[in-house]
Amino acid sequence: MQQLIDGKNVTSKYQIGPNGKIAALISQPHLPSEVFVLDGKNLQQRTFTNQHWLQGLELGEVIKAQYPSKDGTLIEGFIIKPPGFVEGQKYPVILDIHGGPQMQYDWGWHYEAQLYAAQGWLVVHPNPRGSTGYGQPFSMGIWRDWGGPDYEDVMAGVDDAINRGWGDPDQMGVGGWSYGGMLTNHVITKTDRFDAAISGASATLYVVNYGHDHYQNWWEQELGLPWKPEARELYERMSPFNQVDRVTTPTLILGGENDWNVPIINSEQLYLALKRLGVDTQLIVYPDEYHGISRPSYKQDLYHRYIDWFENRLSP
Repeated sequence: MQQLIDGKNVTSKYQIGPNGKIAALISQPHLPSEVFVLDGKNLQQRTFTNQHWLQGLELGEVIKAQYPSKDGTLIEGFIIKPPGFVEGQKYPVILDIHGGPQMQYDWGWHYEAQLYAAQGWLVVHPNPRGSTGYGQPFSMGIWRDWGGPDYEDVMAGVDDAINRGWGDPDQMGVGGWSYGGMLTNHVITKTDRFDAAISGASATLYVVNYGHDHYQNWWEQELGLPWKPEARELYERMSPFNQVDRVTTPTLILGGENDWNVPIINSEQLYLALKRLGVDTQLIVYPDEYHGISRPSYKQDLYHRYIDWFENRLSP
């Protein structure tokens, strides 16, 4: 097997032409996806869709980081520095957790990270166990243990940023969407280190989803049938809802009204529980939206809420 396109970029699609040239859709840390052509060893950019827009932006530097988790497992991730980063200055930290969990952060363009960095925040993008790209055993590392090893892995990423002297441990936020929101729910039930949290399209009481979402095969293969005592113990042990009384972190909860991937009932339950416990919280439900928020006006609203939530709650 030969890697034809390498370097700090991500190839998401490609097509081989009749003359052997390869057209590929490639993104880079400071470049949203554009079409490139590979002719032999010569890689040339052919579309410049975002060139004018990018010329007006100051973007944060992206670096790769490696660090040991609590049990010594080597974890890889990325750190996005705020534009104008000054060595020796400490910045508020945003732990931005990816979904999946079978996904990964990489050398591609990540708009949300750059948006956070533009606010003067240091963004931590860890690839905890459960992520792809590091082999099957690593991806299976959270089998029947969601919020276990992966929690330790993402916290190791935060500690790495702090140990570098870049992150301020007294100004920290955490958030994510889909499984990123689910792991955020685990984080806020296990630690009070964060000043604010954002939980997007997440699950909290896992047994509620059985027979309701579209993951029936997954639930049964990994956890089993929920009316079986040994399986039900797994559902309950892993559900962050059962430790919700430990949460003190102000938490913004969001989702789509018609989400059949991670149904909105999960967000509603988390919101009501936090509200009853007296935790600072809000629930935002976007009408007619599915698992991702796609309507441009809603997406703009979503990002404004992200920024406002963190900005107003991170310690001064």
